[in-house]
Amino acid sequence: MTDHRRIRVLWPDHLALARGKYLPAHLAHRGTRHSMSVFTLLYDRDMIPAPGTRMLEGFPDMECTIDTSAIRDGWEEGVGVVIGDLVEDGRPVPFSPRHALREAVAAWEALGYTPKIGIEFEAFVLQRGALDGEGDGGWEPYDCPGSYVYGTGPINDPMGIAESIHDVADAVGFRLESVNTEFDPAQFEFTLEYDDALAAADEAFLFKTMARDVAYEMGHLLTFLPRPLLDRGGNGMHVNLSLVDADGNNALLDPAAADGLSDLAHQCIAGQLHHLPAMGALCAPTVNSYKRLRPGQMSGYWANWGHDHRCATVRVNPERDGSTRLENRMPDATAPIHTVVAAVLTAARLGVEHGLDCPEPETGDALEDACTDQFVADSLGDALAALAADDVFVDAIGRGLVDQFSAIKEAELGKYLEAVGDEASARDEFTDWEKAFYLPYL
Repeated sequence: MTDHRRIRVLWPDHLALARGKYLPAHLAHRGTRHSMSVFTLLYDRDMIPAPGTRMLEGFPDMECTIDTSAIRDGWEEGVGVVIGDLVEDGRPVPFSPRHALREAVAAWEALGYTPKIGIEFEAFVLQRGALDGEGDGGWEPYDCPGSYVYGTGPINDPMGIAESIHDVADAVGFRLESVNTEFDPAQFEFTLEYDDALAAADEAFLFKTMARDVAYEMGHLLTFLPRPLLDRGGNGMHVNLSLVDADGNNALLDPAAADGLSDLAHQCIAGQLHHLPAMGALCAPTVNSYKRLRPGQMSGYWANWGHDHRCATVRVNPERDGSTRLENRMPDATAPIHTVVAAVLTAARLGVEHGLDCPEPETGDALEDACTDQFVADSLGDALAALAADDVFVDAIGRGLVDQFSAIKEAELGKYLEAVGDEASARDEFTDWEKAFYLPYL
């Protein structure tokens, strides 16, 4: 680590934003203080007295504490970066996404397992439109007409946006496994190496922040919105889960089983599918999310799983070795990364603790129809209702987190409905409301 002239202290909030402050390096050990009212905010800065936020009690402070040994080189010259933990009166803030993930990891460790996580991001690059009679100067798709699936090189990235992100990632030590174009023009995939769950979520959180910063400095917008372009596919955030036992072995494996998967693996799958509707609210938390979560989008719509099946919500890779993992394809990156990982870990654990039976793997194409009639909620409103109805999942991941998050999202949904009428009527449109409310931030 080099000497830093200042430290950028960051922490994840409930809106998938990186909040924080710059501190002089010699004062970084003190951490920072922030008004807890941050957790009352919507994207438009309206404030909702969400449960636990104490908005009506004088907007009190919370502390952001940091481990100075965790300060790392950032992507701004001479600036270090670190992620902090939120506490109030010495106790963790209950709706902090990072706290929720710590608790989810601890629950698995109590069972004797260490969860490992790998994150894959999909994102579109946008550029400024023309300020003339043919355009309003707003964001439009990055001009790369020669782009193709699994593309690399200048024809796929003429301005070098993804290349620059990759260069900065290498320079500051983010462990990227791969970078390539995705299915649609202007869409890219960034895959991070797996790590312990908290470390992987921290890395993904910082990488996403860095990637948007780099693209913006180049005059472009990198958006992780699930479906900003309705004539193209969507952006997901795939969460790959494996579990290591006390002997350091991949606990998802059972060489004696017909499919090579352990009972533990099947129960983890069962838990994720059983709690899929409730998970949706936390893992796909915007109205735009449900323009991606539809049949035919390979997006985690169906409550199904499959062997090397990209139209299944939980995909199991074909290898049966240390890389064996359960890939949940439902989430998107409008959700706080730490909350998403906590949700996947919690649902999987509930499948184990409750001995849930795993359904048969998907054998159909699972595009318009699947081997199940169960699916994630069709709208944000339905997802919030499903979350409220799943007491087992809510209690397991933390009622404080869910109550605060749900209050914010109910208010967000209300604003959308006021603007467009109902969720169904604008299902096939990226509305002006979404462009103004979400696009600058996500």
